[in-house]
Amino acid sequence: MTTILCGTAGWADKSLISCKRFYPRGCSTAQARLAYYASIFSLVEVDSSYYALPSVTNSQLWADRTPEGFVFNVKAFRLLTGHQTGREALPPDIALHFQETAKRNLYYRDVPPDILDEVWRRFFDALIPLDRAGKLGAVLFQFPPWLTSSPQGRAHLEECVARTAGHRMAIEFRNPSWLDGKHKSWTLGFEREHRITHVVVDAPPDVTTRVQTVWESTNDDLAIVRLHGRNADTWNAPGALASGRFNYDYSEEELVELSVPIRTLAKQVTTTHVIFNNCFEDQGQRNARSMMQLLQTKT
Repeated sequence: MTTILCGTAGWADKSLISCKRFYPRGCSTAQARLAYYASIFSLVEVDSSYYALPSVTNSQLWADRTPEGFVFNVKAFRLLTGHQTGREALPPDIALHFQETAKRNLYYRDVPPDILDEVWRRFFDALIPLDRAGKLGAVLFQFPPWLTSSPQGRAHLEECVARTAGHRMAIEFRNPSWLDGKHKSWTLGFEREHRITHVVVDAPPDVTTRVQTVWESTNDDLAIVRLHGRNADTWNAPGALASGRFNYDYSEEELVELSVPIRTLAKQVTTTHVIFNNCFEDQGQRNARSMMQLLQTKT
């Protein structure tokens, strides 16, 4: 018996709330929204932790406000994955260390080792309440398109793996070099060796800055499928919000098509997480509910 959980990337996106189609009338507080979401789904991906460090307070509230068995996958903070990070995204006491720099954005290489140690510590400390409650699923590292399978890229990957020891780690690459014909074997072998969950992606087929869709499991405990929609026109739109970039409503035919490899993948692992990241208005929630019905959540 393998378990398949379906959910969405976030539950409080502005466009989701403003469309007024998912949350019932009167469901207007953070507590009420999470409770309602958790009454339908047993899985959610925390997206806010990518944009700013999560807090112990919020993690405790999330743990307290969700039922037993509910699972949070948490995205790693953007600085740690190698993305550009504005100083405003850092805690004020850490941002003070960079007041003199003329750079608009910081990268991992720009941050002194002692400050990096502190950022890593605060990130994982914030997850302790979820972990203690048995509600922390995986820590998701979504690496940027410019992180290639080069010696430098592999070195950063290895550092992230070492820093995440003791937690379940999942990786979504964006640069195609990680899973091309030359590097695919090494990448999947590395993930299997370190029991890292390889994230299977569905995304527009004819765009750059996306990794190949490889339906393989690398951790027999957990597989993750993330569905970004197939909107090629907005995938690389400069300055677009996530809700705009991933504005795509999967058709019933597409969901049926995707359910077949999801079922096959799920037979190889104990638990499979299916996350809809097409986060414009209520598209992800509607698609996730349809997929739940197709998969019957358990196979």
